[in-house]
Amino acid sequence: MRMEQYISQLLYRHQCVIVPGFGGFLTEFQSAKLVASTHTFYPPKKMISFNFQLKNNDGILANYITKVEKISFEKATEQIENEVKEWKLLLQNQQSLLLNQIGKLTLNPEGRLVFEPIDTLNYLTDAFGLTSIVSPPVKRELLSVEPEPKEEKPVIVLSTEKQRPNWFKYAAVAVVGLGISGFFVNQWHETKRANDLLQVEKAVQKKVEQKIQQATFFIDNPISSVSLTVVEEQKNYHIVAGAFRELKNAEKAVASLQKLGYNARQIEPNKHGLHPVVYDSYSRLEEAQQALGEIKANHNKEAWLLVQE
Repeated sequence: MRMEQYISQLLYRHQCVIVPGFGGFLTEFQSAKLVASTHTFYPPKKMISFNFQLKNNDGILANYITKVEKISFEKATEQIENEVKEWKLLLQNQQSLLLNQIGKLTLNPEGRLVFEPIDTLNYLTDAFGLTSIVSPPVKRELLSVEPEPKEEKPVIVLSTEKQRPNWFKYAAVAVVGLGISGFFVNQWHETKRANDLLQVEKAVQKKVEQKIQQATFFIDNPISSVSLTVVEEQKNYHIVAGAFRELKNAEKAVASLQKLGYNARQIEPNKHGLHPVVYDSYSRLEEAQQALGEIKANHNKEAWLLVQE
């Protein structure tokens, strides 16, 4: 069985696909980007990562194999366990585990799994058909600005003619005097006209204010009150403490965890008729993984992460 084919198909639809007893493959949205050094535009995509701590069976992979191969859930779980044994044996022999269309897994000298995702496949369905494009740099012309010609100043030529008679000076003074008097008369008329307009505007404004004070306003159709609905953020990541066949046992577990300070509660029963009890639920995968690590270290090593779509 080539189990990586089923994992690859599920990554198009799910954010997290867990291989029981081995680890979980996660997808994270990455926006479109530009690599300036190569002038290349890349479309948005889903990046794949691997978390070896996600080992509990959430049923997604086994149920998918059951539908595709038309076998029982137990038989699908058994096939997954056999495949995981072969993967671990291959890694223990210091060989690379190459998963087609997903990536490569190896063990580092400290014995930890190192995952190298494949970057040639885009699991974001909204970006189907989009490819990277290379755009040549735009060449801009540099315009040379020529300096504006300087204006030549007029040359003043001193006349050597005889001076004009005195009566010409008196006539020039009279003309200047008439011009100044005419300017002040014009300014007086302009000021008077502005004052008259101001008085008219004040009178109009006073009448308008009197009309407003005398008016009575009625609202025939008042606007009804508006009710706001706050949409609660979905919390699809649950840290499971256990699943119980009897409802009373699940209620006891919830009460016990709440006494310890956890935000414990029951979620809807699964398809096997069990009542899951969770420590808490989260809207982000990173928060759920951090809380799971703390709970495993301080309270329950068997706690596991349930991802609901």
